[in-house]
Amino acid sequence: MTEFKTFQKPDRRRAEPLWHQAEMALRALIENGEWASGSQIPNEDKLCDLLGISRITVRHALRNLEEAGLLRREHGRGTFVRSATVVAGVRGLTSFTEEMATLGLTVGTQLLDAEVVPASEDVADALDLSLGDPVVRLRRLRLGNNDPIGIQTAHLPQARFANLAVEAREMQSLYELLRARYGVLPVKAKEVYRVGSVAESDAELVRLPAGTPAFVVERIAYDAKGPFEFTVSTMRADRYEIRSTLYI
Repeated sequence: MTEFKTFQKPDRRRAEPLWHQAEMALRALIENGEWASGSQIPNEDKLCDLLGISRITVRHALRNLEEAGLLRREHGRGTFVRSATVVAGVRGLTSFTEEMATLGLTVGTQLLDAEVVPASEDVADALDLSLGDPVVRLRRLRLGNNDPIGIQTAHLPQARFANLAVEAREMQSLYELLRARYGVLPVKAKEVYRVGSVAESDAELVRLPAGTPAFVVERIAYDAKGPFEFTVSTMRADRYEIRSTLYI
């Protein structure tokens, strides 16, 4: 702890919840510049040792800091102190099918694969599952007017959607299937947009050279029972845009 000038370790004797104490301790390191903008923070195991709290409590604090715009998670790399970013505004919670319909486009979907896989750390964290829990993974090519718009990879807990990997082969809209077959009524979603690039494995599908700039979009969707879908999308930047209305 001596490497930090400003740090107050969570104390179980204090009235505030441990996750809140942890959040405030980490926030102080960011706001006082001891964790510099763009720097990578310690992993969850090291934060557990540093703070003297459980992994679940650490995740709660990290999620709050990410939602506050102080941290960003990069899958496969770690968690970083966020540099200044612009976040485009509020819009309704819709499926891709509904979104394309509002733009007057004919939606199309090509299911690339549907299978049950063990949840990675990122997926488990997003869906409040344990590492290795079975999840249904759906990888789809999304089309508008028969032209590729992007690749979406969705993960959903198999415990809630036991037959989804089979049923998905006949679906047109995932959200419509979830509503009709499983009674899922989405109430909110959290999305993060980042600048990324087209992967070599996706280049032929989206008809762009590998490395072409693209939007990378992460969405966690919730219903009354909690998070039910975690989707990572790579969307063609020349065919997908974010619009917002600003008011004075």
